Amino acid sequence: MSELTLRAQKLDGADELAALRSRFVLDTASDHAADAAGVYLDGNSLGALPAHVPGRVEDVVRRQWGELRIRSWDESGWWTAPERIGDRIAPLVGAAAGQIVVGDSTSVNVFKALVGAVRLAGEGRDEILVDATTFPTDGYIADSAARMTGCVLRPVTPAEVPAALGDRTAAVLLNHVDYRTGRLHDLPALTGAVRAAGAVSVWDLCHSAGALPVGLDEHGVDLAVGCTYKYLNGGPGSPAYLYVRSGLQDRFDSPLPGWNSHTEPFGMRPEYEPAAGAVRGRVGTPDILSMLALEAALEVWDGVPVAAVRAKSLALTDFFLECVEAYLPAGRVECVTPVAHEERGSQIALRCPDAGDVMRRLIERGVVGDFRHPDVLRFGFTPLYVGFADVERAARVLGEVAGEAAGPVAGSVAGPVVD
Repeated sequence: MSELTLRAQKLDGADELAALRSRFVLDTASDHAADAAGVYLDGNSLGALPAHVPGRVEDVVRRQWGELRIRSWDESGWWTAPERIGDRIAPLVGAAAGQIVVGDSTSVNVFKALVGAVRLAGEGRDEILVDATTFPTDGYIADSAARMTGCVLRPVTPAEVPAALGDRTAAVLLNHVDYRTGRLHDLPALTGAVRAAGAVSVWDLCHSAGALPVGLDEHGVDLAVGCTYKYLNGGPGSPAYLYVRSGLQDRFDSPLPGWNSHTEPFGMRPEYEPAAGAVRGRVGTPDILSMLALEAALEVWDGVPVAAVRAKSLALTDFFLECVEAYLPAGRVECVTPVAHEERGSQIALRCPDAGDVMRRLIERGVVGDFRHPDVLRFGFTPLYVGFADVERAARVLGEVAGEAAGPVAGSVAGPVVD
């Protein structure tokens, strides 16, 4: 047994979050080849299934829908689910209750937030800054929002934002964590710079919520959106959420007014009058099946401090980099994730020229990460169910797979960071 294997066992033995693993449905060694038990390192794309969710969904389908039918809008709390579940997410992103509404996709919420931000900024501000390294959809929506609001769109890197801000800047759309590299951007400093310039901040939290402290209220974020199927384990296509800071809610003008966000939704009045509070972020009828599956999934967070999750995330990613350094030949991969803790999310991205083939072989051996075109191996570390033995095993199998078709690249596992 190697020194790293022994260390992994000791680290798992001291892990205060280790017991949470039993709350999830995970692979066992018998599910894969004999030389490698299953290791799931793709929670930054789709979180694992919490074990109690199937039973809860069956109740929603068989009893709430099958027996109570339309009565469930009141008796089962369907109508109030978007705000109720929003309040469950709120502590995970550092927000007080009453500021988050759940529903629609991340893309739809980005649109609502960005157009709403331009309207909040007011006349004389006709420029939108967007993270040039963002997930493509955010960029597409920012372009459409700019055209619809008569704004000029300026793609800039997060580091360029402070210098790019001006008296014509209306809104700034940024990602908290870069989806490719795992770089964590400085939300407090960038939010402060946007606020000082008189613009409205919009943050995409898809790769940070549930993995690290966000501090929306503490840092004065104006608007934020995020998905729930990654670190929040809500299931494939689970609804996203929209955060509107309490001080802005009475002025937030959604570009998608719907009957669900009307102050009198069953009045069927031809004139639109928005409801008070976070409710005005709603649009149409909620997707109840997915929403209540998410609500059940969020129960795994009961009693779990986000600070402890962050500490374990950093320990896991540190240990993974150490194991990769030990198990792979020098120069075989290049780490494109920042080594500094204050600049790292909860993923590690490694560059190698044959990344697609390497990831395919890893998955065949029971180690599941993902491949980002053209040459990036991406591994997401979900502290609620990933352990140190998983990390050591994943790096060891990576070393074996990479050795089968070696192809050195510039740099090393702790080499230069790229955006």
